[in-house]
Amino acid sequence: MNTTEILIVDDNADIRIILDDMIKDAGFKTRLAANYNQALSEIDKKIPDVAIIDVKLDKGDNDGIELLNHLKQKNKDVPVIIISGHANIEMAIESLKSGAFEFIQKPFDRERLMNFVNRAVEKINLIKENKSLKTQLFHSFELVGKSQNILTIKEQINKLSNSESRVFIYGPTGSGKELIARKIHKKSKRFKNPFIILNGALLDVKKYEKELFGEEKNDGSISYGALENASGGILLIDEVTEIPLETQSKILRVLIDQKFKRINGNHYIKVNVRIICSTSKNVKNEIKNGNFREDLFHRLNVFQIDIAPLSSRIEDIPLLIEYFSEQISKNYNIKKFIIEDNNYLLNYSWPGNVRELRNLIERIAILSPGNDKYKIMEIIKESLKDSRSEDFSLNDSLSIPLKEARENFEKEYLLNQVKKFGGNISKTAKFVGMERSALHRKLKLLGVKDLN
Repeated sequence: MNTTEILIVDDNADIRIILDDMIKDAGFKTRLAANYNQALSEIDKKIPDVAIIDVKLDKGDNDGIELLNHLKQKNKDVPVIIISGHANIEMAIESLKSGAFEFIQKPFDRERLMNFVNRAVEKINLIKENKSLKTQLFHSFELVGKSQNILTIKEQINKLSNSESRVFIYGPTGSGKELIARKIHKKSKRFKNPFIILNGALLDVKKYEKELFGEEKNDGSISYGALENASGGILLIDEVTEIPLETQSKILRVLIDQKFKRINGNHYIKVNVRIICSTSKNVKNEIKNGNFREDLFHRLNVFQIDIAPLSSRIEDIPLLIEYFSEQISKNYNIKKFIIEDNNYLLNYSWPGNVRELRNLIERIAILSPGNDKYKIMEIIKESLKDSRSEDFSLNDSLSIPLKEARENFEKEYLLNQVKKFGGNISKTAKFVGMERSALHRKLKLLGVKDLN
């Protein structure tokens, strides 16, 4: 049975019955509302897939437009068909400007109206399908790696599964902070409830509180904030250090009182949200510089997770390459490709971390469907050349003897490898193809000291 649900809002009982019969005959489910308050209740209870709303109900001349705005605030993707028995050009333009999918005048042509309904259903189904594919792809991603850092994080996530503790995730941009938060949500008791993201770095300074707490407008409509949208689930405040100090103090009050008011609201709303925060900045420096409240930090930093940059966990790179190539090949329905020579990727600094690696693998999947190893290497070098740091300039090298240039290269190369393996000489020696004792001697000869 078709599960698409269409909300019909009209104060005329005959019209409601006609629309109900038409839409049910087409195989769709329906919900009915006879006035403004009933419609508001139905929308707040569960957002419909499509709505058909009469412009004039019992609250005012254009209360159908108010319902349209209310519904769009909750979910901008829902197609809304506006109907009216008192239509004029201005009213049609106003409804379309407010986001209506279509406008039709009473008495309406049944075939034309059903054409609108079918197109609206096609649109929302396409949006749902695209979102589902993206969500499945993202949720299918695992926290891949064998470095001690990743193994520790996996253990921490498991320990947090039965906890309600607030979590603070630290790591550079693109390292996987959101993925860690999603894994915590997936393993928690709240996994059936929403996972909402509020990105502190992307919001307009004037809109933080509206996005967080919501707003009650003069026309009686409500804009719901992240705290309400995440009710029962988890709210991830990404780049929390970007939030203004004034808003930080209000977040602190919410954490203490476990309640808040919407902007222009008169009533308190109880909070039932687990908060996870993340940042790519040094929070202690932000506190020292007066950009972040220390008391808020201690409220949020109950449990701390640190994810290291990809350049410092080089042993994870081959596993990530293998994993992303398999997942993305499945997503694009193409044959899995193989990168035969990983050395170029292993020696790259990865300023964009795991996200940059994933994007590169996706680019290869799109541009090299034939699995041509030369084409793949060309894509890799072309993609990374602008970000790759040039440690040695040819012009500089030409001004010194060959022996000195070779020593400079060896020293820089070996220092980078030791750094990537976290100072572990045994792992570094194995990677560069040397005996451990020989590597020690080489480093000593090159004037490198105090590695341990």
